[in-house]
Amino acid sequence: MPNNKNLIYVNKDKLEFHLTNQQVSYIFRIFEKSKQPEHLYFGKSIQNRPSFDFLIEREPRSSINLNEKDYTSSLEHTKQEYPGFGTTDFRYPAFELEYPEGDRVSNFAYDSYVIHEGKPKLKGLPATYTDSADEAQTLEIILREAHSDLRISLFYSIFEKRSLITRSVEFHNDGKEIVKLNHAMSMSIDFPDDDFDMIHLNGAWARENHIERQPLFKGVQSISSARGASSHIHNPFFALARPETTERQGEVYGFSLVYSGNHLGQVEVDTYNVTRATMGINPYQFQWKLQPDEAFQTPEVVMVYSDTGINGMSQTYHDLYRNRLARDPWKNQERPVLINNWEATYFDFNEEKIMEIAEKAKETGIELFVLDDGWFGERNDDSSSLGNWTENKAKLPNGIKGLSEKIHKLGLKFGLWFEPEMINKDAPLYQEHPEWVIHVPGKPMSPGRNQFVLDFSNPEVVDALFDQMDAILIDGKIDYIKWDMNRYITEPFSTRLPHDQQGELYHRYILGVYSLYERLLERYPDILIESCAGGGGRFDPGLLYYAPQAWTSDDTDAVERLKIQYGTSLVYPLSSIGSHVSAVPNHQVGRTTSLDMRSAVAYFGTFGYELDVTQLSEDEMNQMKAQISFFKDNRQLIHEGIFYRLKSPFEGNETAWMIVSQDRKEALVSFYQVLAHPNPSYSRLKLAGLEEDTLYSLDPDAEERFGSDLNTIGLLFSENERQRGHFWSRNGKSDFHSWIVKLTAKE
Repeated sequence: MPNNKNLIYVNKDKLEFHLTNQQVSYIFRIFEKSKQPEHLYFGKSIQNRPSFDFLIEREPRSSINLNEKDYTSSLEHTKQEYPGFGTTDFRYPAFELEYPEGDRVSNFAYDSYVIHEGKPKLKGLPATYTDSADEAQTLEIILREAHSDLRISLFYSIFEKRSLITRSVEFHNDGKEIVKLNHAMSMSIDFPDDDFDMIHLNGAWARENHIERQPLFKGVQSISSARGASSHIHNPFFALARPETTERQGEVYGFSLVYSGNHLGQVEVDTYNVTRATMGINPYQFQWKLQPDEAFQTPEVVMVYSDTGINGMSQTYHDLYRNRLARDPWKNQERPVLINNWEATYFDFNEEKIMEIAEKAKETGIELFVLDDGWFGERNDDSSSLGNWTENKAKLPNGIKGLSEKIHKLGLKFGLWFEPEMINKDAPLYQEHPEWVIHVPGKPMSPGRNQFVLDFSNPEVVDALFDQMDAILIDGKIDYIKWDMNRYITEPFSTRLPHDQQGELYHRYILGVYSLYERLLERYPDILIESCAGGGGRFDPGLLYYAPQAWTSDDTDAVERLKIQYGTSLVYPLSSIGSHVSAVPNHQVGRTTSLDMRSAVAYFGTFGYELDVTQLSEDEMNQMKAQISFFKDNRQLIHEGIFYRLKSPFEGNETAWMIVSQDRKEALVSFYQVLAHPNPSYSRLKLAGLEEDTLYSLDPDAEERFGSDLNTIGLLFSENERQRGHFWSRNGKSDFHSWIVKLTAKE
């Protein structure tokens, strides 16, 4: 019988479960021989039926089986929803429990199910949500262990109008003995074939989120972090795409983990071409003592299905994360255009210099001034004062409060940089509590950027940092926080945790970070927070729940940013992508690009500046004013529109993308050429997402074209184009050009 929303169908006779809307279907059943959930289908929406027996795959195998003389009962050859290990399945499991006797063999079987209206919150963890209970429904499958008092709840949520399923798992210890949880993935799914490419985002500092794509092979392939953060190295996302899938055609399955700590995304292909995809907390260095009457909740995985290519998958993530992960008041509020003083001054500033920059920036239309690192303690370089969040009166004689008042008097909002998770040894907090640093007593500590990591698994540490930040925020009239985190965790050991609970450190650390975010937002709900971790080292969905935008990379070079922002857009909406225009020669790579090129890249993000505006010429100031005016005119379109990737910087010398308004009446197209060509040929850029029968006016030339023309034939680039407005001439005379055109539907 269907429930009243027709999102979850349950065949009670055969224990089949079908989650479906107009876009996606997810089907599984309870395997009658093991009473474990058996996966049947995930993909494009199909009609509900009285039975899905036709999806069951059974073939006698000469293998170890659950039942004597039943050669179809091997779990190794059964597609599963949440597999364990040791009872006929030899593939990597989704979980592992260690019992008091020392064995790790579990026998969980189906017990019952519950359908929840809406989407329950996850205790202590960020997750997607609903604004009203009628937007989604959640299926909870309850499994009980045959030889202990343990139960597992598998949660599946389906939204009424989104092509995705979210999954998470909760472990419950209803017994009287401690059980160790060694491995707890948030989801597992077995696909019936291996005809996929694996797509993921890898990188390093200053070159985050580069796209990698390769065919699956027999065996195990994975992306992961064991650094204490989601990391620059692998974003907590991967996708499985059919080999023929392109940006706008073909099938793709996306997996995105709403978590900011150590993660694992793994794909295993067996010798029968079955593909098992799992995702969750990295089991390496993880172990959780599940106490009696205790529950452990895993993070959420968002599983997106698209049959309209990779761009279709991205658009689903963008819409979900923009509207049902980011929270009020900032999820749909215009983000201010900011200027950050970091690359203008680094640590060398005083109040006079800051005010000089702020006053000049105000003339251009800047809305927010952000004071970066160096305002506290005796912080004149990166070797001092982290953990001592008191104003440096030598630089700021009137303190943060006095500076904030002056900035606000100019008509600007005021923002401030913090790195609350880190400490230097000269900070009073370290002198008083050296045990609050993550380290192994009696063993060397490895410095990173001259700093060490505070033990956020310790609630006393979180309390102390909240008190320090609160003392600044309560009087400072702060509108914005840039929350940085500039090193990974080494020597992972907490002096607070017992020796047999050190495997809990990494996860408890992230829970502590989340709790500090939550406490600050509860106290200061209107503050806009931008997360940062040495650039994009913790750009993940978990932090977007608290900080709706993230500094994407410390690399502000326009050319390098094409790859970084293009890759980031696979999962994350433009409204979350921190992007600035910086000085040239660029401070990271030494490249010189035009102010137009730099702004044309930075437009497609949150947009701001990171340079010494007092050093700009009159012509550059006028350009900056025009850029800010242009962005403000198009800010809502950029942050709330539908994004299309048109040409990849990973495949050639040119990059192109565009954004189309939800009502298809406006669009903004941007095209970038990195290196110049002599005597270039003609080329056409096909657009996407425009209404076929709508006539559009193209600014700045006022040419009129139908959407069908632009989608099918495209825009023509030739050597004779005039350099006018945002247009550029493909005359081969110089490198690093950008071209932007605005499309507006004719009434």
